[in-house]
Amino acid sequence: MEMVKFEIKSFSDNEFKKDGGKKDFRIPINPESFTRNLKVERDTTKGHGNHQTNSKFVGTAPEELKIEFILDGTGLLEGYPESMRDEPVKDQLKRLIECVYDYDGKIHSPRYLKILYGSELKFDCVLTSLDINHTLFNPDGSPLRARITGTFLQYVAPEARAKKERNSSPDLTHQRLVKAGDRLDLLTFQIYDSPAYLLQVALKNGLTNLRRISPGQQIFFHPFDKTEP
Repeated sequence: MEMVKFEIKSFSDNEFKKDGGKKDFRIPINPESFTRNLKVERDTTKGHGNHQTNSKFVGTAPEELKIEFILDGTGLLEGYPESMRDEPVKDQLKRLIECVYDYDGKIHSPRYLKILYGSELKFDCVLTSLDINHTLFNPDGSPLRARITGTFLQYVAPEARAKKERNSSPDLTHQRLVKAGDRLDLLTFQIYDSPAYLLQVALKNGLTNLRRISPGQQIFFHPFDKTEP
């Protein structure tokens, strides 16, 4: 069974539809690990005269992915693809840089990227940094091995982001089809980021039991004035 490889695919559009083809890059030896960084942004500003403050949720920052891997030109590294064993490290680096870093005049920026690793990872992103550490050399000074650290920032196309924001906006009326296991309080929290409007939702939908909603039932979530009791 062939081992699944990390693959970096490049695109010339921010909807990830125009495939880069030859600009794609398959990492020759999978990294031993990769790091995903998820960050919550909070406002910790203290009021005048206050010694303590309650941190207020501001938003979630785009996810960050960091990958470390090796490019080798010795031909001796176990597991290295046959197709790359005789390829000089400088040529492997050239292909990597073309994929993730080079400026694309059609879009006036480096290309958009999708990092894939079997069914475990599908990450739409752009490159934020690429560190190249040469660790082994030929007698003539040409590189024989390089350690790569790539940092990538999650990217969501403006159209997709706007649609997601519309779908989750508490200022619009939302309709949900109840599925098995759904709870009214959790659905309310998903829409308003608070369960405080549970009673209003029940009243608007003519519900007499807050704990019992049936699969197939339509529930409407209307915009509420946040100053309402």
